[in-house]
Amino acid sequence: MKNIYIIHRWDGNPNSDWYPWIKKELENKNFKIIILEMPNTSKPIINAWVNKLKETIKNVDENTYFIGHSIGCQTIMRYLEQLPENTKIGGAIFVAGWFNLANLEGEEVEAIAKSWIETPIKFNKIKNKIKDLIVILSNNEPYNFVKENSKIFNEKLNAKIIIENKKGHFTEEDGVKELPIVLNKLLEMTS
Repeated sequence: MKNIYIIHRWDGNPNSDWYPWIKKELENKNFKIIILEMPNTSKPIINAWVNKLKETIKNVDENTYFIGHSIGCQTIMRYLEQLPENTKIGGAIFVAGWFNLANLEGEEVEAIAKSWIETPIKFNKIKNKIKDLIVILSNNEPYNFVKENSKIFNEKLNAKIIIENKKGHFTEEDGVKELPIVLNKLLEMTS
């Protein structure tokens, strides 16, 4: 059985944005879906978020797939880099993934983001663990340097980049409650 783990965004939860929709769609196709409820979602801390994955996900193999949204993508990468070297996952889809951010709202938010931005990610420890990586970004993303982040994902992790039209940060506030591109790409990846 294919196991799909969804890691939500900063200030998100398993019932926000497009997560309930994709969970239902994938369950209807007999996938096992777990949307993790991440700790202290308004003030995410790297170790706490990565440890949540370590505590929840016990058997990682080529039937394991991840969907990350925003900081959830960062969390997945940081989790994967800590797994044993010979670990292989089926694939991952990152929605609104980033390495650098823009237009953050105030000093507190900038302080929280700082550790995520400044703590290096060991790409060489991740690259060979992910069979397929698709990164989905929006051409009107408010927080993300789309060109710069696309280039890093492509060069460092061999990601396939898809740019969607006017989806913002892919949140309910942006009018995104369903995300068929993620469903379709995941179905292709797992077939």
